[in-house]
Amino acid sequence: MPAKTKKRGNNEGSIYKRKDGLCCGQITIGRDENGRQKRQYFYGKTRQEVADKIAKALNDLANGIYVEPARMLLKDWLHTWLWEYKKQTLRPSTFKDYLCYIERHINPTIGHYKLKELRPEHLQTLYNVKYQEGLSISTIKQIHTVLHSALDQALKNGLVNRNVSEATTLPKGKPKREIRILSLEEQQRFIAALERERLKTAFLVELASGLRIGELLALRWKDVNFKDGYIEVRRSLQRVRIFDGGNSKKTALAFQEPKTEAGKRIVPLPPVIIEELKQHRKKQLEEKLKAGALYEDNDLVFATELGTPIDPRNFERLFYRIREKAGLDKSVNFHALRHTYATRLLEANEHPKVVQELLGHKDISTTLNIYSHVMPEIKKAAAMKLNSLFEDIKTKGNHS
Repeated sequence: MPAKTKKRGNNEGSIYKRKDGLCCGQITIGRDENGRQKRQYFYGKTRQEVADKIAKALNDLANGIYVEPARMLLKDWLHTWLWEYKKQTLRPSTFKDYLCYIERHINPTIGHYKLKELRPEHLQTLYNVKYQEGLSISTIKQIHTVLHSALDQALKNGLVNRNVSEATTLPKGKPKREIRILSLEEQQRFIAALERERLKTAFLVELASGLRIGELLALRWKDVNFKDGYIEVRRSLQRVRIFDGGNSKKTALAFQEPKTEAGKRIVPLPPVIIEELKQHRKKQLEEKLKAGALYEDNDLVFATELGTPIDPRNFERLFYRIREKAGLDKSVNFHALRHTYATRLLEANEHPKVVQELLGHKDISTTLNIYSHVMPEIKKAAAMKLNSLFEDIKTKGNHS
């Protein structure tokens, strides 16, 4: 005799696979005003994923904290999406950025809307308001990325019928400000201002490599090849937010791998800079001996006098002081040193593809867009190289 099928309780969900490959389950979450059962559906790529969602919902129901999707606010869903779906896959710095976009920009403006009632015009208003407030186009695009991803997950989960972010139009940016680079004379003034500075070598390496500030401060001595004259970029130092399950505002310094494979790269250095690094290492060893047991050896090329990582914010403050000493205006930020490095290479007729690889850009279009101000001169120089090929034609024409 066949075994009897166990009767399911009202709150036990059956899970099945749909034709589109998604698994689906449902539970009873209560009754409506007419006494009819209210059912809630859950979706996932695997049966286990759906089972976990059902278990959480049943637990929330038992504890009286379950929120029906029809009543769920956008801010509630963004919290769930960020912590349950993205926390484990995002870099700490990216997670910090996403949380900032949500808390500072999205929730105060449209977080109070019910998820199911969210319309394209709500998002459009958000983008327009932020643009009028002077928020950069790149930041507005990041806010849009957060909303699009969160609503896409809500769509997969059956919480909404469509992704309303796809029906919005992002504001068009104003003409980009021309990037600031140091003239040759300004570069010499800056270098002269580095004399007697403890971290003089760090700024010289920057001018000779164009590293991002976090990459520069994350360099280890094992990343420096004195014999062949290059440094290897493998990681970056970032200030990230610490999360313990709550909304902690604490931050800490952390070493992270580059966002893309292009970020991992080898950057050759001029012999004079390699020599500077050797001298810098000798001085660092003297500091280590002086500090004794207090010294924390992290193998960092550029560290505090006790060997600990240098906070990028403190390093920028040092840069501002040196900038003032050199008599440079405030339009020169630290990133201008990176721009100066790239511009000098292009001015020396280095191929843009090589410059892209040295800077760690994922796509050459990024390099070409940023340094478009140099390209006309490069094109002109290329045309002049062809001039000699036509000299004979000119000569023959004069004799005909």
